[in-house]
Amino acid sequence: MNFTYFIFFVVIVIGTLVITHWAAERSKTAHQFYVAANSLTGMQNGMAIAGDFISAASFLGITGLIALYGYDGFLYATGFLCSYVILLLLIVEPVHRLGKYSVADVISARFPGNRMRAFVAISGISISILYMIPQLVASGLLIRLLLGVDFRTSVVIIGILMTVYVAFGGMVATSWVQIIKTVLLMGGTLLVVLILLSWMNWNIPGLIKQAVEQNTYGDAYFYPGNLFTHPVEKVSLTLTLLLGTSGLPHILIRFLTVKNGKQARLSAMSASWIIGIFYLMTLILGVGTIALVGSETLTASAPSGNLAALLLAEAIGGDFLIAFVMAVAFATIIAVVTGLIFAATSSFAHDIYYHLWKKEKVNEKKQLQVARMAAVVIGIISILLSIEMEESNVAFLVSITFAVAASTIFPLLCYTFYWKRFTRTGAYATIITGFLSSIILIITGPEGLAISPLANPGILTIPSGFVGGIIGSLVSEKDKEGYQDLLIKMYRDKQEAVSHD
Repeated sequence: MNFTYFIFFVVIVIGTLVITHWAAERSKTAHQFYVAANSLTGMQNGMAIAGDFISAASFLGITGLIALYGYDGFLYATGFLCSYVILLLLIVEPVHRLGKYSVADVISARFPGNRMRAFVAISGISISILYMIPQLVASGLLIRLLLGVDFRTSVVIIGILMTVYVAFGGMVATSWVQIIKTVLLMGGTLLVVLILLSWMNWNIPGLIKQAVEQNTYGDAYFYPGNLFTHPVEKVSLTLTLLLGTSGLPHILIRFLTVKNGKQARLSAMSASWIIGIFYLMTLILGVGTIALVGSETLTASAPSGNLAALLLAEAIGGDFLIAFVMAVAFATIIAVVTGLIFAATSSFAHDIYYHLWKKEKVNEKKQLQVARMAAVVIGIISILLSIEMEESNVAFLVSITFAVAASTIFPLLCYTFYWKRFTRTGAYATIITGFLSSIILIITGPEGLAISPLANPGILTIPSGFVGGIIGSLVSEKDKEGYQDLLIKMYRDKQEAVSHD
């Protein structure tokens, strides 16, 4: 075990536990626990969103994919970034106006009832757990390198820590862990980029030339076709990443932590700038890895490319820099997994327990106790699902989650906000067709049974969610009252926000 690595690990763990203890004193009510009492500013929330969104897949997986496949690897980064334009234009403000603690609150504003709330809550919990798996896989790899601990043990350690943060600190702890992570991530990534460019004497053309010489594709490294040989696969991946962000519960609930629509929009815009700058830096890191480390060394260390950023740090800065980069990656995983566990926990405690089970007849103290117990259970489930996924590329695992989110929650929100003919039956049909088609095509894809040729099935599953909603709505009775009630609620909330400002 390298002592420098251990020190960085301990500092981050102690720091996050201190934040959790501080936040626990500010999470005594449901309003504080679930949405931090709407106390975050737009800039703070934007940093927290960036911390929630820039995952291990971005820092480790995408850097590795760019290093291994060049142009095709960068498609992941562009898709993630551009998704925030759609989120900002279509989703942010309605979610803030209609939501209280969860995504199910948003849908229930138009379609009240326990069955609808249950459908949305279960979908959200499933998406959150699916997204947790790649984060815990990446954490296991990091802790194994950092402390020399077995992969499975590493996953358990991270899972326990994340559960503690959520159970005791709530949204306050989750938000500040994510904000601090964003500062560390952006500063650490910039540091590695500057050291890399300095190492190359600021000769960017020379870096590109060296990357061409060291990769397995030669001049074709900067052209499409290295990872995705068929154009349909590229279109499918891009579509999935563009729309998937707007269906991720742990991102959507972040817009409930600010006081008005203006701050919600500022949150999305500031997050977009942070995320955009970060992905530009991952491009430099990926090219730098293949130039200085080489494809043979990279694939020998990790065939999936997950260790690219760490190998680059070791090549240009030795033990201290690699320890620092590991610490940044560890903080990244902490923030994202904490957000995911919190999203699943709040959905269970607020939607399933409080609304469905107890019919809103339970005190806040008991509700918070159940939320904390739910965090433990969800943490255990995620750990058990992650310990056998060591060899999978984390960016690919994330794309699966995006396919499910883009095929279920995204079309459900779009129809709920913008189509007055949308009905309750259509909402059920959207969730069911989108979810089932996603799971079936993922299982039968190249990483599963290898029946379907599409590794990214979004090009089929996303339309199925939309078509399911159309068919379900057209064959059922119109529900004009629900849409009118929705518009009235949004108008009243907007007027209250304007008068408050």
